[in-house]
Amino acid sequence: MNKTIDYGTLMHKAMRTLIFDVLKDVEQSGLPGEHHFFITFDTTVEGVEISEWLRQRYPEEMTIVIQHWFDGLNVKEDRFDITLNFGDQPESLVVPFLAILTFVDPSVEFGLRFEQNEDDEQPKFSEMEKANDQEKKSSKKKGDVVNLDSFRK
Repeated sequence: MNKTIDYGTLMHKAMRTLIFDVLKDVEQSGLPGEHHFFITFDTTVEGVEISEWLRQRYPEEMTIVIQHWFDGLNVKEDRFDITLNFGDQPESLVVPFLAILTFVDPSVEFGLRFEQNEDDEQPKFSEMEKANDQEKKSSKKKGDVVNLDSFRK
């Protein structure tokens, strides 16, 4: 038995589960009211699938907005797939949950931020315990609330 409670690992697990649950609701029922999301993700994480021109434009990280037009949102245990419009050009994206750096819903001033570690592997929610072991190895990981001032005009 551990001598301490690893709150950081438990918080990361809860935050990823929250994002999964929110996106699953949107997949099934659409975006309610004024809700919309800014999701920043690390484009270098294994499993991220974006077109070559987007990868060249965003070689390290990319922020997407899920708001007025999106199509094909498909939420899976370890990732979500979505089609978004980039300059009147629909593009399909695959974003593993582990690649997410920030998740913000400015309509209700809610935000999450993850700090990444190169050694992470993409967990499935049913395999989250395996990911918890990896998160315990990292002293860098902390769950924080995003300062929304950076997203305001």
